[in-house]
Parts: sequence; structure tokens; C-alpha cells
Amino acid sequence: MKTLFKKNGLMPKTKSRYFSCLLPFAFYLLPFVSFSQETQKDSLKTTELKEVTVSSVRAKDKNPITYTNVSKEEIAPRNLGQDVPVLLQYLPSVVSTTDAGNGVGYTYMRVRGSDGSRINVTLNGIPFNDSESQGTFFVNLPDFASSLESVQLQRGVGTSTNGAGAFGASLNMATKSYQEKSYAEISNSYGSFNTRKHTLSFGTGLHNNFEMNGRISNIASDGFIDRATSNMFGYFFNANYVKESTLVKFMAFGGKEKTYQAWYGIEDPEKLRNDRTFNPAGMYFDEFGNMKFYNNETDNYWQNHFQLHWTEKWTEKWISNAALHYTIGKGYFEQYKEDADLTDYNLPDFNGNPISDLVRKRWLDNDFFGATFSLNYKTAKTDLLFGGAANRYLGLHYGEVVWTQNYIPNPNRYYDNYGNKDDVNFYTKASYNVTNKLNLFADLQYRMVFYDATSVKFDDVNDTFRFFNPKAGLNYQLNTKNAFYGYFGIANKESRRDDYENGAVKPERLFDYELGWKYNSKKVKLSANAFYMRYNDQLVMTGALNDVGSPIFTNSGKSYRLGLEVESTIAITNKLILNPNITLSQNQNKDFYFQRDGVVQNLGNTNIAYSPNFIFGNRFTYLPVKGLQLSLLSKFVGEQYMGNIDSENSILDSYFINDFNASYDWQINKGIQSIVFSALVNNIFNVEYESNGYFYTYDDTWSGPTPVTIEGTGYYPQAGINFLFGMSLKF
Repeated sequence: MKTLFKKNGLMPKTKSRYFSCLLPFAFYLLPFVSFSQETQKDSLKTTELKEVTVSSVRAKDKNPITYTNVSKEEIAPRNLGQDVPVLLQYLPSVVSTTDAGNGVGYTYMRVRGSDGSRINVTLNGIPFNDSESQGTFFVNLPDFASSLESVQLQRGVGTSTNGAGAFGASLNMATKSYQEKSYAEISNSYGSFNTRKHTLSFGTGLHNNFEMNGRISNIASDGFIDRATSNMFGYFFNANYVKESTLVKFMAFGGKEKTYQAWYGIEDPEKLRNDRTFNPAGMYFDEFGNMKFYNNETDNYWQNHFQLHWTEKWTEKWISNAALHYTIGKGYFEQYKEDADLTDYNLPDFNGNPISDLVRKRWLDNDFFGATFSLNYKTAKTDLLFGGAANRYLGLHYGEVVWTQNYIPNPNRYYDNYGNKDDVNFYTKASYNVTNKLNLFADLQYRMVFYDATSVKFDDVNDTFRFFNPKAGLNYQLNTKNAFYGYFGIANKESRRDDYENGAVKPERLFDYELGWKYNSKKVKLSANAFYMRYNDQLVMTGALNDVGSPIFTNSGKSYRLGLEVESTIAITNKLILNPNITLSQNQNKDFYFQRDGVVQNLGNTNIAYSPNFIFGNRFTYLPVKGLQLSLLSKFVGEQYMGNIDSENSILDSYFINDFNASYDWQINKGIQSIVFSALVNNIFNVEYESNGYFYTYDDTWSGPTPVTIEGTGYYPQAGINFLFGMSLKF
């Protein structure tokens, strides 16, 4: 939530809160649910309806799109409390990092060097990215992985989807649909840093065309970093009505989190060497000069999502999907500010002294709602899809001072701002089989964005953007084992609220070229693709952070990413499987300008920040006996620059980590269906590494007549060897 809190103004609005009372009341029905294992006698032909809610934003087999699918079965063995970006870190071109150092709390991912604000994320086809910051905060959906059916990661521009433009990737997540058989499951895990997860899930099974399923979860951890605690509650509830040609789903899910801030990293090189868990958040000095830490330097936020999907199969050729959604969220982070100027907070001085320690809260109060739709026409040769969405975001940003050193202030708001955003898009996708071997693909999207905002950091904004995003490609099936594809797509993207505050307001444009080969045999599946992503005015991270620990971006002018991705599944034997992937890339700013020593200089071509040229991942799986799975997971991330000026001081060292995962499914089928035992040993070789950091510069004008550019860095250490153990009872 941290990037959402900015000094932005206020527009009065009436807010409807009655949806909040729909929190997971249905879980109280659990003791009354009948868990009969009896299946329906009349088979309902609704299997294909399950995936329609996400088919409009997902790539299909014959589409010339670079993507990787992940099933719930692949996620389950490692789902012991760590968040979605960490669970997906072994996918091609993915780099994950965490604030607390152990994968719990605030976690992030980058794909092809693009951060989370440039990765389009949808939940059942509904946008998840925050409308203003465009970031994705999985901490607001604790244990969401336990409710996932499948995930598709599209790299590059991909297909048209709802929400902000994809400038590095699209992450399409589908939650569990209805289950024909009833079930119940209790899962508990515990591990290093007092990390624990408790999950209860259930499903009634399909009875008289109705089914309900749900989950409640609690995750807590002390974190690897000092005081980087987290305590999170999450829930998911799904009610389904199913008929032969109809599927109606109502979903309510969300969570509440409280995390101690750990987003400042370590700036002191000596502490990085000798005290890797040091956390400067909340630090202050008392009147005797003793270092102390404020015990409530925390982030507090709750968020509830409501979705209603209606899927209808009208004929053998026509299927439609329509959805309504509403997301409501509210929260704040609390900070201790030492030697603050009271006049900055509209507060009176104390006996003539305007300087005081104080505690402030910075709030975000937002609503996001809208509708999506799609209509699919499909024959043996033609797959035609029409779709679109209309969404509105209403955000309030305000700050309060709740304590000062010398007096308790009356409740006051020292800033009061707003940000409202409307997003409308329409798209048409067509896939046509010219022959049995050749498939043509076209995708046209028109998107309109209307942004209205106020802030003390920028003049009032009332901007309108109109983007046309075409994509086209072809897929050629050479024979039963080999297929080739080519793709070209254009994406446009508006600036974020933070970018307005930092003066980087030019919209971006991306031209994405992809050329791929897929090989599929009985023992080997392989896909390789070359990509060239050419940008105009790409917003690249400078390496610096703002006052709440969020990355600062700047328009870089011309830039590009050129690379090769290879991923494969190799069945050495029936019991031994390899899943390696590799990314080789070059990521360059062209003619990058930078002010050094008081003079603006053209540095020529420089490396784009946070874009390693070499990434390798692998999963080595051994299945010695039925029910037992042993996996060794490896990840190498090459050296990367944390800034765009190729400074040696900004280099983030490469690292190579390995995790060991074991899972045993003990089938009982007597009252208890099975007991699943899981173990995860992270960083088994106890490597000391930093997966993220920051780099900043400033001109020192005090040392002489000529300004001298000073450089500084900070790092986010990750945990050494650590453990998680879990047990699940399935009924």
C-alpha cells in the first residue's frame, strides 16, 4: 500500500460501505454443510464454461503469444505462507524480492526488467493493479495462492486485457471454480522467523445446480529483518449456480494486513556486512542520545473484492461472459518523525519552538468498480472475440498528526487530496485457421483514460488519454512436434500518480516483436523465443526512492530490450523431470542524458536499471514412489545496475540460490481422504545475497564553486537458510 500514500488533494464524495458487511459470513455455514461424496447422476456439460471468465484475457495454444501456464498442482507443494511473487520466481525472466527478506509481507516481482507497476495483473479478468500507482500489492490478499486454479504469465505486450497497459508482462490469475464433489481441508505450516500459516477451506459439492466453496487464512511472521513483522487475515468465498449452458459465480475475497515497515533497506555498508537484519524504520534518538525504535511504525490496510460473473453458452458457436466488480479499501501507515517542523503540519509551535518529534498517519481511502464483458464466436476455423470494460476509481489521500512531543494535537488533516480515474476499453480478437497448419491472429484495442487529481506536489491534473493498441501474428504448425510463431504488438501507457509528482508525465509507447519456436514430443517440451521491445519515453526506475520507499521513475527517451528466452520440460525418466529456463538479454537506454557535476551530459547508451542480462531457473523433480515428490529449485540472477548511468557504485551483485521442496501425499480414504506433508528449505547453501536495492545521486554545492555529484546506495538483504514445514488434512 505504501506507493498509494501521497500528498494529494480532496474531492468530497459519498461512499457506499454496505458491501463491507458481506465479509465472509458464509464460513459460519461450514458446520451445516453436507460433505457427501456422491456425484451427480446427470452429467452437466459445463466444463468449458469454467475457463470462459478468463479466456478473453488469456492466450490460447495457437495464439502467437509468449506465455507460461502454472497450475494449482504446481503451486501447492510450496504454498506454505510465502506470497505469489515468490511462488512464481522460478518462471522465465522473473526476478522476485521481499522487504522482510523471507517472502512474507510485502513482496514484488519484475519480468524482463519491468516492475510490478508495468505488469498487468487481472483476477478472473478483473483488473487488480491500483489505478493510480499501477502497482500490485499481494500483501492485501493474504494466502491468495490457496484459492488459485491456474495462472498464466504472458511476457511482452501479449493479448489485449483489462486495466493498465502491459509493458513487461501480463499476469492472469483464475480462482477456483465450482467442484462437483464436496471437500474440506485444514492446512497448517510453521517455520523460521516464527512464520506460520493456518488455512481452512471447504466446498459443498454440486447439489441441485448450486455449489459453495471458500477459505479463511491467517499468516504471520517475525520476518528476517528486525521488527519486519506481519500479521495478515485473508478470505475467499465463492457461490456458484451451474446448468448445462449457464454458470453464475459470486465471489467475495480480500484481507487485512498489519506489517512493520521494512522498505528502507540498509544504506550503511558496515551494517550490511555485520548486521544484515538491521532495520532503520522507526529509528529515533531520545534526549540522552540513545537510539530507539518506535514500536508502531506499521502499515495497516484492508481490502475487499466482490465479483459477479455470468457465463452463458447460447449455441454451439456463441458464448458470452459479463461481470460486475467492486473493490473497497482503506488504511494508513504510521510514522515517527524526528525534529519535524510543526508549520509543515499546520500545527502551532510550543512556547515559540516550531520543532518537535511527532507521529503521523497517512491514509488512503479508495473505491474501484465497473463492468467487463466478452462475446465469443467459435467454429472449426474461426475464433472471434469481442470484449471491453468500463471502470471507475475514486481515491482519497490525506494525512493526520496524532501525537507531538509536547502536546496532543486536535484531530487535523495536514493535507487532503484526491485522485479519480475512469478507464474504458474495447477490443476485438480474431484467430483464423487458414489451413490445418497456418493460423492468423489479430487483436485491436482502443483504450480511453480520464484522470482528475490534486496534490501539493503538482498542479491540478485533468488529463485525457486515447490509446490504440494493435497486435498481430501468425502460428505455423510444421508437423506434430514443431510449431513456429511471429508476433508484433503496440502498447501505450499513461503515467502514474508518482510520475506526475516527479515531473515524468509523458505517456509511453512500446513496439514489441516476438519470434518463437515450440517443440513438443513425448519426453521433451521446449519453447524458445527472441524478443525485441522498442520504447518511446519508457519510464525507467532511476534507482532512487521517494519519501515512502517507492521507486522514482523518469522518461528515458529512446530505449530497447533485446533478448532470448528458452524454457523446457524434460522427462529423463518417468520419475525424473527437469524444468530449466534461461533468459539472455540486452537492455539499453539510447542517448541517456544525466546531470553530473552540475552539467547535463549525454552518456550515450547505458544499461536500463534493474535489468539483468542473464537469468536462469530450474526445477529438478524426483518422484521415487507414489505420492512422494522431491524438488530442487534453482535461480541465478545476473549482475544488474540499480541506476541508468552505468555507475560501478550502482551494481547489484549476481546471486545463485537453491531451495529444496518435499511433499508426500498419504492416501487414507477412511474418513480422512489424505494427509499431505510438506517441507521447504529455502537457500539451502546459506548464501548471503541482496535481491534488491536503491541508488541515488545529488549535487554537493558546499564543497566548492563547482557542484560535485555524490552517489549513494542501499540494499535489501534476504534470509540465509530457512525452513517451512506444513501438514494438510483433506476430507
